[in-house]
Amino acid sequence: MSGSVDEALFAQRGRAGIITLNRPKALNAVTLGIVRAMQRQLDAWANDVGIDRVIIKAAGERAFSAGGDVRQLYEWGQAGDPNARDFYREEYRLNTTIKRFPKPYIALIDGIVMGGGVGVSVHGSHRVAGSNMLFAMPETGIGLFPDVGGTYFLPRLPVEAGMYLGLTGARIGPADALALGIATHAVPSERLGALEEALTSAGDVDACIANFAARPGEGKLAGHMEAIGRCFAGTDVADILARLAGDPDRPFAEKTATTIATKSPTSLAITYRQLREGAGLSFEDCMRLEFRIVNRVLQHQEFFEGVRAIIIDKDNAPRWNPARLEDVDPADIDAYFADLGDAELVLT
Repeated sequence: MSGSVDEALFAQRGRAGIITLNRPKALNAVTLGIVRAMQRQLDAWANDVGIDRVIIKAAGERAFSAGGDVRQLYEWGQAGDPNARDFYREEYRLNTTIKRFPKPYIALIDGIVMGGGVGVSVHGSHRVAGSNMLFAMPETGIGLFPDVGGTYFLPRLPVEAGMYLGLTGARIGPADALALGIATHAVPSERLGALEEALTSAGDVDACIANFAARPGEGKLAGHMEAIGRCFAGTDVADILARLAGDPDRPFAEKTATTIATKSPTSLAITYRQLREGAGLSFEDCMRLEFRIVNRVLQHQEFFEGVRAIIIDKDNAPRWNPARLEDVDPADIDAYFADLGDAELVLT
């Protein structure tokens, strides 16, 4: 049995429901159409006694999914099109569906996985990193914040690694992803096809994946975890930067501080508060918080300026406003977190 929409493919093989993100030329960026199609299919499979596991993978070799379709969101937002808010509302509901999914949800993640691609993979029960996995949450570089459940999973990574990843947008490979718990397993890229086939007939999902798993070696963050723990435990972004300035892990600390300095000061302040608050919230409350923030982001120019600079004009010179972290007004940040009243995200 199989079915499809243009941007995502759905099939059943054995007792496995298989989702294929199918926009390889667009690095499998997640669209509103994909979100809606996945939601319908997962709702159906959750109640289908003939399906006892779901596998999600992607077409092409470059990316699992490089994020949401930011260009489309930019165009909708600039035009005041309600599809922009609809996208986030429905995407966050889909993330919640995946987190709550009653059957094994197995993401085969190879190539680039960022933003919206993380949202349709990291909340699953099994996250299998291929050799070419390249993970990042780069939202602070486009005037956004690490959403799609980042409020929940990033603060729960060890030793302040989530704050480091959220503020810097740093890219990591399978070894770091496995060590931090972003991935549950690592499997060589050339064996992912065989793993998928085995999963369609295997009885026990965990045992099946274990038969293919291999240790990917040591990641690039392994030698810097103490510095990350020291510096990113700071009381705010300014304190983190001050700690980096005096940290003995000099080359790493200097590079990290330089990276943070390129990000939107407003996004940095939002992200710091978001992740600190998220550490004490349920998954559902994290998603509600994200929806509050994104509604306000769509009312300001920071996101549109970031997308213009990085994706539209590609001059890589965003004109952030305010341009300096010390000029960010705490009251302005408070407004991003305020209750939406009747417009709150509803999760059934």
